[in-house]
Amino acid sequence: MRVDVLIEVYMNKPALFRASWNTRGLVLCNLLAIALLCVWLWPAGHAAFTAFDESLFTLLNQPLASNAGWRYIWTAGSLRPFDALVGLILLALLIRGDWVFKAAQVRQAFWGFIATLILLLVVRALFSKLCDAMGWQHDSPTIVLPGAIHLSDWYPHLEKKWELKDQSSSSFPGDHASVLLIWAFYMTFSSHRFGQRVVIWALALLFMMPRLVAGAHWGQDDYIGGLVMALVALGWSCYTPFVAHASAWLVKVTAPVFRLLGHLPVVRRLSVISA
Repeated sequence: MRVDVLIEVYMNKPALFRASWNTRGLVLCNLLAIALLCVWLWPAGHAAFTAFDESLFTLLNQPLASNAGWRYIWTAGSLRPFDALVGLILLALLIRGDWVFKAAQVRQAFWGFIATLILLLVVRALFSKLCDAMGWQHDSPTIVLPGAIHLSDWYPHLEKKWELKDQSSSSFPGDHASVLLIWAFYMTFSSHRFGQRVVIWALALLFMMPRLVAGAHWGQDDYIGGLVMALVALGWSCYTPFVAHASAWLVKVTAPVFRLLGHLPVVRRLSVISA
């Protein structure tokens, strides 16, 4: 019996994922990733991306010196605790019943995304080794470009206490961006309304901005490196039986934990628990 049928029988709820191969989707994701990488490695393409990124960085970074409001916003966004806040926002939208996912499918969607993130970690580890071996790694714009504004110079106490990130000696690929992009793709595939997609992608792009403004990453670290990793992980997760098998197993083994959580007065109202 297929995994998706087992889920419907076990949970008496419609399966979110199908345990089958989608060859077209898998090939498309991998070909797009390879094409992006090839264009980036092509000397003319690389030069064009670098010129664009330098202009983008100047546009975003230079106002930090003269505009206090701009500086405060992106300083807060570059702190490690803000990453935790972003994670909570993304999680809240993922497990909100009957927004993108039906309430009965939220738990499976949650575990499917966790499984996809685990696969992304594997892709990231392999891709990083490839980048190191091929010499694709590079410094962030705040290290390379003269006149760059360093938030850590303005707020040295924040750098020490809250890990203010405004530079990196190995900024390619963009790990943070890959997570945001794969969340956006994952949510988009199950969304049914244009407004939902606007919110999803607006949040993903907004949460990528702090590292671009502060100079911890070049744009190409995100729209090339981050996107390449997201596409490969997405293809091998959602266009193969992997996410169906992984989410089904995780739903089953964690069922006792969720039953216990279902007795808590406030927590039990969450769709991911009550479903």
